[in-house]
Amino acid sequence: FLHALNFCMLLPGPEAQQLATYVGWLLHGARGGLVAGLLFILPGLVSIMALSWLYVLFGEVGIVAAAFFGLKAAVLAIVLQAVARIGRRTLRSAPMAAVAAAAFVAIFAFGIPFPAIVLAAGAAGFAAAGIAVTGPPPRPSVAHLADAEALLGAEAGAAPAAARRSALLAGVIALVPWVTPVAMLLLLAGPGNVFTQIATFFSRMALVSFGGAYAALAYVAQQAVETHGWLAPGEMLDGLGMAETTPGPLIMTLQFVGFLAAYREAGWASPLLAGTLGGLLATWVTF
Repeated sequence: FLHALNFCMLLPGPEAQQLATYVGWLLHGARGGLVAGLLFILPGLVSIMALSWLYVLFGEVGIVAAAFFGLKAAVLAIVLQAVARIGRRTLRSAPMAAVAAAAFVAIFAFGIPFPAIVLAAGAAGFAAAGIAVTGPPPRPSVAHLADAEALLGAEAGAAPAAARRSALLAGVIALVPWVTPVAMLLLLAGPGNVFTQIATFFSRMALVSFGGAYAALAYVAQQAVETHGWLAPGEMLDGLGMAETTPGPLIMTLQFVGFLAAYREAGWASPLLAGTLGGLLATWVTF
């Protein structure tokens, strides 16, 4: 389990859903992976969509505004506590603390794009690891090798080339439905359309979101609030409050961001329909 979790942490995109998809694949193959991955996010998708409608229709009503204010305050405390706990567990040396401090200054004081900060931090860690390693890398244990062979199946050990081709084909098949709506929006609506901006922005976010939801949401807040102006900083906290108090992963906050962006910028006669499509589009390209 820890091996799979660590591997998913190294991949771009939401690692919790990737882990759920992997477990489903182990149990029932491709169909199991699809079912597990989709059902993992479905409760959160429905909940956030309902709350997004409530937010834009009744957000100014006293009792609703008070509820969101309470959520905002609680979530801010949760985020601060999570950052402190993560920091205590991971910043165990002076170089680690220096990288974290440099990243904070870069994003807060200089507004450097989040992907550049992630790449620079990764390069620094890679260089430090190369300096620190004095011997050959540890070999995986016999038990781990046996587990891997059992999970991959006999056919992978007997015909690794065929297994690689099968994996490559699965990746291409999965890539097509992700890229197709983004390409169609670029061709038909143009880069200035809000739906195109949602599709391309959250696609880029999914490609550089290493380190979990808290790291990815820092990038989203920087771009959605400061660059695109889709929502205010307080509204970003409202979205975090929704995601923290509903089923599903914290990254479902992105659906709320996509909803507000399309609701306000699409210029449709039915802004609720535009917002719904914007939220679904953000969810699609993220997951």
